[in-house]
Amino acid sequence: MQEQRQVVTVENAAATSRHFVFVLLDKFSLLSFASALDSLRIANRMAGKTLYTWSLMGEGGESVSCSAGTTFALDSDLIELQRDDVVLICGGVDVQSATTKKVLNWVRREARRGLRIGGLCTAAYSLAKAGLLDGKRATIHWENSDSFIEEFDEVQLTKSVFRIDGNRMTTAGGTSSIDLMLKIIADDFGEDLANAVADQMIYSSIRTDQDTQRLSTPTRIGVRHPKLSQVILMMEKNIEEPISPSILAKDVGMSTRQLERLFRRYLSRSPKRYYMELRLHKARNLLMQTDMSVINVALACGFASPSHFSKCYRAHYNTTPYRERGAHGDRLSV
Repeated sequence: MQEQRQVVTVENAAATSRHFVFVLLDKFSLLSFASALDSLRIANRMAGKTLYTWSLMGEGGESVSCSAGTTFALDSDLIELQRDDVVLICGGVDVQSATTKKVLNWVRREARRGLRIGGLCTAAYSLAKAGLLDGKRATIHWENSDSFIEEFDEVQLTKSVFRIDGNRMTTAGGTSSIDLMLKIIADDFGEDLANAVADQMIYSSIRTDQDTQRLSTPTRIGVRHPKLSQVILMMEKNIEEPISPSILAKDVGMSTRQLERLFRRYLSRSPKRYYMELRLHKARNLLMQTDMSVINVALACGFASPSHFSKCYRAHYNTTPYRERGAHGDRLSV
């Protein structure tokens, strides 16, 4: 059966094709990479001409495996690029180990030459480690935000699905690569082409950099009581210096007893218990995703002493912070 398709007339049709260089880090996210690459392929198809070209690069120039275990052949090692090339570094699991000195030196060199550089999924870590996000707005997958904030306080981390700040681009991972590429395609060749690409991908809701990557905690857990939602948000914003339930209750105009009843009704636990679980969850992320000392993790999560932290952690996770660090130290996933 012959394929039927209508070629989209593009704006800026006289422009030369733009070349994208995908730098694949070890254990990169296949979904983030494929979403970006296929957006370019479909743009070419819908325009009826080659608007974009691409190549795959990586340390060693031989091959690299994604986090799903599939191996990809690379076109080249980390070589010097053309000044108008666009670099997209693709991160995934254990991005700390994958962000080697060679990768950092290479990306810093290309940045000094003025190239436009982006980080997909956890590769925002690589850009930040290289100093390329200092003073800029960026995003990263929500699972990695706690550790990112602790390590890179000079970066303005947002919860956006993607973020473009000057010649730096970052995405939150997953299908957010599509949103970034649709933005680039629209800027390069017009909204009509970007919309046609989205239609081909059955992507019915194009997100902007104003869209957040994750539902708020109250929405996600199904809490529809406005005052309870306010309290939960206050807890999330005050992990390092916890606020007492009595003050939380007063701030939303209710008694401590009323707040207790709301938590029991909607979350089947006390405010104190829920707050503790939030703090321990952040602590576990930091233990597994950073090299922060256990003492500093304890302080960052509002625990006055390592012994109290260890006691609470063991009661909740049935292991100590030190054993958790040992079990996950060889596969940090920031």
